[in-house]
Amino acid sequence: MGQNKNFKELIADVEAIVFDVDGVMTDGGIMPLPDGDFLRKYNAKDGYALGYAVKHGLNVCIISGGFGRTLESRMKRLGVENYYLGCMDKIAAIEEFSERCGVPVEKMMYMGDDIPDLECMRLVGVPVAPADACTEVLETAIYVSEYAGGKGAVRDVIEQVMRVKGTWALDMKGVIADDSKEVASR
Repeated sequence: MGQNKNFKELIADVEAIVFDVDGVMTDGGIMPLPDGDFLRKYNAKDGYALGYAVKHGLNVCIISGGFGRTLESRMKRLGVENYYLGCMDKIAAIEEFSERCGVPVEKMMYMGDDIPDLECMRLVGVPVAPADACTEVLETAIYVSEYAGGKGAVRDVIEQVMRVKGTWALDMKGVIADDSKEVASR
């Protein structure tokens, strides 16, 4: 992707988005549980955008050094099939994802917030960051969301990519069908 292009021109070429979790999809806070799992607080609008992107064919991948059954459950519920949890080699994960989905790294966006994300950000065509990322990440990003991690940064970049592609807000339906619960009529 050419460095002479502006951000909107660059995202028109994005075919896949890769996200870190802690500090990007969350505010970075975690609460360890006695069983070794963790509780994380997610933004519902970020989650909606993730599920919507997957539903409408955008390649989405989650790569995190973090782990836990609740995190994996969230990915499955949102329809995210490509995720690497407890991952200590994010470059290898991106390369495997690239091969699996047939998207070259130059056509990927990566959103990270801290030092372990820098190598990935330098690998992809469109490195982005939440507003509260560390200094080194902010300097590496070609776009910094006005929103902090866990506060809408994920929604921001997904929505921008999908708007440029003409795939945002195509329908008014939700993204998660859950037939196991009945909705009471009022």
